[in-house]
Amino acid sequence: MSLNFELINIFMNNKYARKPSFFNQKLILLCLLGSIGAFGQSKIDSIPDCQIKSLPEIFKKKDSVLTIKPKPKKDSFFLIIPVIGSSPATGFLYGAVTQYTFKGELAEDKYSSVNLGATYTTNKQLLINAKNNLLLNDNKIYLSGDWRYYIFSQSNYGLGSDIIPRNNKDFDLESLAQPMEYDYFKFHQAASFRVKGDFYVGGGIHLDGYTNIVDQQLDVENDVLTEHYKYNTKYGFSVNEYYINGVSLNLLYDSRDNQVNANHGTYANINVRVNPSFGENQATSTVLFTEFKHYIPLSKTNLQHVLAFWVYGQFLTRGDLPYLNLPALGWDKTSRSGRGYTQGLIRGQNLAYFETEYRFPITCNQLLSGTVFANFTSASDRDRNIKLFQSVQPAVGVGLRVLIDKFTRTNLILNQAWGRHSDAFYLNAGETF
Repeated sequence: MSLNFELINIFMNNKYARKPSFFNQKLILLCLLGSIGAFGQSKIDSIPDCQIKSLPEIFKKKDSVLTIKPKPKKDSFFLIIPVIGSSPATGFLYGAVTQYTFKGELAEDKYSSVNLGATYTTNKQLLINAKNNLLLNDNKIYLSGDWRYYIFSQSNYGLGSDIIPRNNKDFDLESLAQPMEYDYFKFHQAASFRVKGDFYVGGGIHLDGYTNIVDQQLDVENDVLTEHYKYNTKYGFSVNEYYINGVSLNLLYDSRDNQVNANHGTYANINVRVNPSFGENQATSTVLFTEFKHYIPLSKTNLQHVLAFWVYGQFLTRGDLPYLNLPALGWDKTSRSGRGYTQGLIRGQNLAYFETEYRFPITCNQLLSGTVFANFTSASDRDRNIKLFQSVQPAVGVGLRVLIDKFTRTNLILNQAWGRHSDAFYLNAGETF
C-alpha cells in the first residue's frame, strides 16, 4: 500500500479550492521539500550508466540544518512533513504528518509502513489519522488498520453518480452542495494470516461513529429538507448521531514487490463486513468490499515504466446504512480515489471505481518522473431507481513525481486532475495506489 498522507489530500481535494493559487502551491511545496529527512540501506534496481539520486542527496550539505544524519537502522525510512497552507474550505491549515517505513532482515521480507498525521485549521477542523500496513513474522502476518478522529465539515451532494449532468455547460456543482459539520470516529483494524504463498485469510473489527451532526441548510419548520435528513428519516436513523459496529472476514492476495511503490505484482482483497443491530438507532446490514490492483512493468531495463490498474467496489448487499456511512468517493482507506472530484461528491448504496495510470521516467537519475491517468466512478441510488453503471463520471490528469527516498522508492507526488464540471490539485507523499 502506498504512503497515506490523507490530511494533505483532504485539504487539496475540495470543491471550494478547485484551483489553489500559485503562491499557496509553492508555499506548501517548499515546506514539504525543506523538511524531508530520509535514512536507510538496501539494494535497489538501477539504470545502467546512471546513478540514482533522491531529493535529499541533491540538497544535502555538510553541517546543514536541513540534514538529518542516518541512524544505524537497516532498510528503514522516516519522513516528517509539516503541513502549512490555506483554502476557503479550511481557512489556514497547519500540522504535521509522520511516516515510518521498514522491513525485516530477510531478503524476501516486504516493506511495512505506519503513519500518523494531525492537522488543525482556522475553521476549527481537527483531523487525526493513524494508518498501518504491516507484514510481520517473515511475511506470515498481515495487519491493515485505518484509525481516524475528525472534527470535520464537508458538503454532501445527494446519491447516485447521475447528479452531474453530461451536456450542461452552465452547471455548477456548488448549486448541489449541502454543507454539514460533524465529529467522526473510525477504528478499522484487520489481521490476516498467510495460508500459502501470497494468500492470506483473516478478520477485522470495524467501528464508525458520527456525532454532533449539524446540517447547516436544514430548516424543518420551513420545509427546507436536505438529502441527509430525508434519507435518514426514511430509513429510521437519527439525524444527529449514529454508530455502525461490525466484524469482517478478509481474503487477501498480495504479490507486489513493494507496498510503497510497486513495479510489478498484484493486490486483491475481498472483505465481507457484517454490522449487527445493537440499539434503536442501528440496523443490521452487510457490506461487501472488493479491491484489485495490478502493476505491469513495460521495460526490462528501466523499472520506472509501469502501467498500473486500480479497481474497487463497495456494495450494500443487505439491510440499511445511515447516510454518511454509505459508500462514497474519496473515503477509501488511502483517501486517494476520485482525483478530479471533491471527496464525498459521489455517494450511493453501491459504488464502483476504476483507475489506470502510466508512470514513466523524466530524468536518467530517477529524481523526476511523471504520470498520466484516468478514472471512472459510478454509484447507485435505489430510491430513484438509479442502477450502478447507469451513469459514469470520468476524470483525467497528469502528475509529477520527485524521488525523496531511493531505497523504499518513495516519491513526492503533484497531480492536476480534471473531471466533469470539476478540477483539483493534489500534493501527496507516496503513490496514489
